[in-house]
Amino acid sequence: QVQLVESGGGSVQAGGSLRVSCAASATTVGNYCMGWFRQVPGKERELVARLDWGGGSTYYDDSVKGRFTISTLSKDNTKMTLYLQMNSLKPEDTGMYYCAAVNRGEYCYVLWQQPDFRYWGQGTQVTVSS
Repeated sequence: QVQLVESGGGSVQAGGSLRVSCAASATTVGNYCMGWFRQVPGKERELVARLDWGGGSTYYDDSVKGRFTISTLSKDNTKMTLYLQMNSLKPEDTGMYYCAAVNRGEYCYVLWQQPDFRYWGQGTQVTVSS
């Protein structure tokens, strides 16, 4: 079982920066794949960035590459904070941002769809105005 709690969303003008955070707490030690998804009304959640908690490898969607950075601060093997630093924000970055996790870190590199992830946070809204 993994609990995920996001924070840090808000409103910003285009070109600005925001950082969203996800406090993750697991009941068991595992090799977790962590992801940040974005969802806009009427569309499915899309993977924005992904990180292998154990190995540290990362992935970014082309739309955010060079502007967003995913990182972690681990307290121990079952607690960590996942960050998404978002710079040079664009109006199209607007959406609800969800933190997600699954205990399949060794396959993290092939996990990119919503059904691939088992645990989800409640989401935090990011709004970028032009």
